[in-house]
Amino acid sequence: RKGGNAADAAIAVAITLTVVECTNNGIGGDAFAIIWDNKSEKLYALNASGKSPKSWNFEYFIKKYKKMPFTGWDSVTVPGAVSGWFELSGRFGRLPFETLFQPAIKYAKKGFHVSPITAKLWKRVIGKYKEFPDFRNNFTFQGRAPEVGEKICFIDQANTLSEIARTKTHSFYRGRLADKIANHAQSTGGFISKEDLLNHQAEWVEPISIHYKGFDIHEIPPNSQGIAVLIMLGILSHLNIEKYLLDSADSIHLQIEAMKLAFADLYQYIS
Repeated sequence: RKGGNAADAAIAVAITLTVVECTNNGIGGDAFAIIWDNKSEKLYALNASGKSPKSWNFEYFIKKYKKMPFTGWDSVTVPGAVSGWFELSGRFGRLPFETLFQPAIKYAKKGFHVSPITAKLWKRVIGKYKEFPDFRNNFTFQGRAPEVGEKICFIDQANTLSEIARTKTHSFYRGRLADKIANHAQSTGGFISKEDLLNHQAEWVEPISIHYKGFDIHEIPPNSQGIAVLIMLGILSHLNIEKYLLDSADSIHLQIEAMKLAFADLYQYIS
């Protein structure tokens, strides 16, 4: 209705999900995208994942942990998703970048009703992140997770999204928001610096693929974990899986074992 295209829709949805499904999506997360362009008849891949802070080093983690942490500042890399939205919009979108933020800002300001799955996940993470005061202050309501159907607002997030949109991400990586991110990290035990944010850049990369039973399956190369899908299909290509009924025990068993082997290689040799 507004003259946008699929790229605009995908970006607008991704931004909106940081508000209405914040248990699975966040402004501080990463983004990956594969885009088919009819004009050039070419597939494009975007890696908008953030690198580790420059001051991280191998020795620090070896001394402090037996395995990589999943919470706290030592698990936080440079936020990449915001740069991905901007890159994708600039190369393939039709609508102005600011326009793509309007639905998310509306829901954050005026409120939205929490869905069943989001409410369930929210309750699950309350205990996991209860030690972090910033989580309690921003993502709990009188110390609890919201209930199914409860209407909530995120005024601060609306303001942040508005500033990202208005400055075309400049504030987030180079301006006022970048200063706030870096200062907060440094004052609370984190490592992300203004330099880390300044140096971040989403990358256009060449997709990797495998030919499987008449189809070309494409993924984003590492550090994306998409290569695991290609490994799985490579294993299955040797197993003549089509001789089994689609949902039979034998078919499912082979798929599960292929997945296990692919992920074993992924974690051992890639990431």
